[in-house]
Amino acid sequence: MKSNKKLLEEIISIGNQLTQIKNTDSLMESILSEARGLVNAEAGSFYICDKNILHFMIAQNDYLQSNKRKLHFERFSIPMKKTSLSGYVALSGEVLNIADVYHIAEGSEYVFYPEIDKKTGYTTKSMLTIPLNTPNKKTIGVLQLINAKDKRKNTVEFKEEDVHYLVHFANIAAVALERAEMTRSLIMRMIKMAEMRDPMETGAHVNRVGAYSAELYEAWAKKNKINSKEAKVTKDLLRIAAMLHDVGKVGISDTILKKNGKLSDEEFAEMKRHPLIGSELFTDEQSDLDRMAGEIALFHHKRWDGGGYPPGEKKQDEIPLLARIVSLTDVYDALSSKRCYKEAWDMERVWDELSLSAGSQFDPELVALFLGMKEEILSIKKKYPDRTE
Repeated sequence: MKSNKKLLEEIISIGNQLTQIKNTDSLMESILSEARGLVNAEAGSFYICDKNILHFMIAQNDYLQSNKRKLHFERFSIPMKKTSLSGYVALSGEVLNIADVYHIAEGSEYVFYPEIDKKTGYTTKSMLTIPLNTPNKKTIGVLQLINAKDKRKNTVEFKEEDVHYLVHFANIAAVALERAEMTRSLIMRMIKMAEMRDPMETGAHVNRVGAYSAELYEAWAKKNKINSKEAKVTKDLLRIAAMLHDVGKVGISDTILKKNGKLSDEEFAEMKRHPLIGSELFTDEQSDLDRMAGEIALFHHKRWDGGGYPPGEKKQDEIPLLARIVSLTDVYDALSSKRCYKEAWDMERVWDELSLSAGSQFDPELVALFLGMKEEILSIKKKYPDRTE
């Protein structure tokens, strides 16, 4: 068991790290993972509060994971009511520490709903549910830790002496989450502006490209034995930067962006200016995110074999890795999604096209990695559906 001093030192150190994470999805994953580590919880989940709705965002479960594959789940939303454990905590601001959720004391306002246990075959027992409160006392999320484990890996109750420290951790996490959400809101406003100009540049599309790119980079980093701390930072920034890949379209005429039918040679030449326009938005670099977003915007239409645009000779390894990643994920999403000018391709046709394009349009190493993570890719596609789907 960790001493109180050591636990507090860990929380302070983790809190400093959390404030550096820019992407909200990455941050929620880190908050949940770090909280579980502090009290040796086998599983957990993360909810975001939005008015009277609770959005189930993240799930982690060591027991259900196998072969180092991630746990896949579908996001869902539920009314915020005191009858559920998460709803009670969100509305009351209180912490719930329950030794056995299947034996909650009679007369309690809340009950445990076992539907997820039934669906997954997992058995939830001990559960610690904590609100994420900002300094102005607003509850913005709920952290749920499941099945504390002792040294012999037996499921035990969460220790009351640890609860105080986890509440402190949750308050630090809430501040970090609020800051990350401000960054995300600014990014989404930029994307909304692009969407108003180009109907194909939707929030769902950019969210998928960001998520695909982050997962593909993680696979590449593991294969190439990149330092885990460095990889984690890059993955977090990439998820945001990839979402901005086509922001340069704001500088392209509406008559071109919204034209029904094939573009003329002159119109296509104008359209090909959007990578340069996009990169110029980030020339006054203030951060690693600016540098990354500028490189991706500029080179995401450059081909592995030297073709594509902007024009100019560029050796394969001179095209930035992250731009090569977004080039692949952007085309994948375009092929696998319905557009005003085409139906979505069936998945086998998409996989075949990517395979055939390895070594010409795309970096062959990245294509091989991407084709090896089909389950993760399809899970992300379900998580961010187009409005028409």
